[in-house]
Amino acid sequence: MQLFKCQHCHQVLYFENSTCERCGRSLGYLPNLGTLSAVEPDGPAWIALADRRSRYRFCANWEQQACNWMVPADGDDVFCVACRHNRTIPDVSDPDNHRRWLKIEEAKRRLFYSLIKLSLPIPTAASGDPEPLMFDFLADPPAAHAPRVMTGHENGLITLSLREADDADREATRAAMGEPYRTLLGHFRHEVGHYYWDRLVRDGGELDGFRALFGDERADYGAALQAHYDQGAPAGWQQGFVSAYATAHPWEDWAETWAHYLHIVDTLEIAGAFGIEVSPGITDDPTLETDIRFDPHRVRDVQVLIDAWLPLTYAVNCLNRSMGQPDLYPFVIAPRVVEKMGYIHGLIHRSQRNPSKRA
Repeated sequence: MQLFKCQHCHQVLYFENSTCERCGRSLGYLPNLGTLSAVEPDGPAWIALADRRSRYRFCANWEQQACNWMVPADGDDVFCVACRHNRTIPDVSDPDNHRRWLKIEEAKRRLFYSLIKLSLPIPTAASGDPEPLMFDFLADPPAAHAPRVMTGHENGLITLSLREADDADREATRAAMGEPYRTLLGHFRHEVGHYYWDRLVRDGGELDGFRALFGDERADYGAALQAHYDQGAPAGWQQGFVSAYATAHPWEDWAETWAHYLHIVDTLEIAGAFGIEVSPGITDDPTLETDIRFDPHRVRDVQVLIDAWLPLTYAVNCLNRSMGQPDLYPFVIAPRVVEKMGYIHGLIHRSQRNPSKRA
């Protein structure tokens, strides 16, 4: 994620801002330019100060306070490049549903920021793609005995339970499941990992390479998950997996590793935007030093990302502990996990160089 600046008053802006706190101008995100822009009304359209030659309008979900992304005023799209992937949203006339949906959309926009920056395919239902990327955001049925909505992915459709946007409910689930990290953005990154397994591995002719690193995905998925929930992760799992849940099945190993890769890329970008350097004066150990002066989306060698990431997490974890908070990143990235991330990194960058793989 980047930092932005108001084109009118030069106030520093953050990705989620919809109004400049200094000059009061409305803000809109221009995904085609990758920038947050101050905007001024121009009849039924808006002038974006970052692109005065064009005219824009806000995504239709702006009226619901659910989006600040923009579309070209002369185009046919009512929804922005992120919101047009929604297949189902909850009944937003219910204030609780509306509040939770706003939090979901905020996390989803961060996901799409990364997908766009990495030039990954994001086909919509209108594109004619046989397996578009779509989302259902569903509330649990009112009947107490009815089954609850389960978050997951199937054939391009990602279902997210509205319950995950309730902080107390999500924290209770996190504690019950023994998960050190459970967030809305984490859910999005994990579930979209399943989608890109289909696109980049299954449809990309990469099954042999995948199986050599992650294992054979043809193993019975349901049985593997049940065994994981019954028995837990095997001893010593940290040597080969980024999380305990990654041990459940090769598909989950991929999705967990994919999610952590996106965590790393996004966090390194904002750390670089702030000019963060880590160089503890107590030691000359280079593994504790980093100076993030690169675009993590364009790095070709995944080791460059890891060498910057580890010192950053050491420092931030210590800062969190100083505030009495748990570690921000309570994970170990073993050499085998780096190898898996390198595989994902390579697939993404090969896809960028080969447009036919992104169609």
